[in-house]
Amino acid sequence: MNRFYLIIKIYALFYFIFLSSASTLNAQQNDNDFFNSVRFGGSIGLSFGNGFFSGTLAPSAIYEFNNQVALGFGLNGTYNTQKDFYKSTILGGSLIGLFSPVNAIQLSAEYEQLHVNRRYESNLNLENDTYWSPAFFLGAGFRNGNVTFGMRYDLLYDENKSIYANAFIPFVRFYF
Repeated sequence: MNRFYLIIKIYALFYFIFLSSASTLNAQQNDNDFFNSVRFGGSIGLSFGNGFFSGTLAPSAIYEFNNQVALGFGLNGTYNTQKDFYKSTILGGSLIGLFSPVNAIQLSAEYEQLHVNRRYESNLNLENDTYWSPAFFLGAGFRNGNVTFGMRYDLLYDENKSIYANAFIPFVRFYF
């Protein structure tokens, strides 16, 4: 239950930062101004070797309210297979908030909800698994232009259900 209250406090902090920064916006923006502030990005991941393959496609979009605050969403699709042992399909989405106190530093909060479908093909009596896996990441990174390199931490990490090997996850984020 303590995690829940921590997450609520963090959301409240980001909401306060968002409202403080968004108050500088002009309420009379037209459609062109809106689309000029939308950035698209995401990631593509491939991993393979010794009978293992993993592929991820994760597009995302953010709206930059100003040089400091952006909010957006993303989709995630991942397929994993290990020959004669395991296959998984992971589909889901995320909401992301970005805050840059200075141009070179980017702080982030991201809530991710993934549907995991694991299928085992071995004779080890492992059960197939289908479940939802939530993650709530807090991150910090160094930003240079359209690229941010950093580290994020999953506050909801569960070593038995998380699709990630560790609560700490490095990231590279691109938005154009």
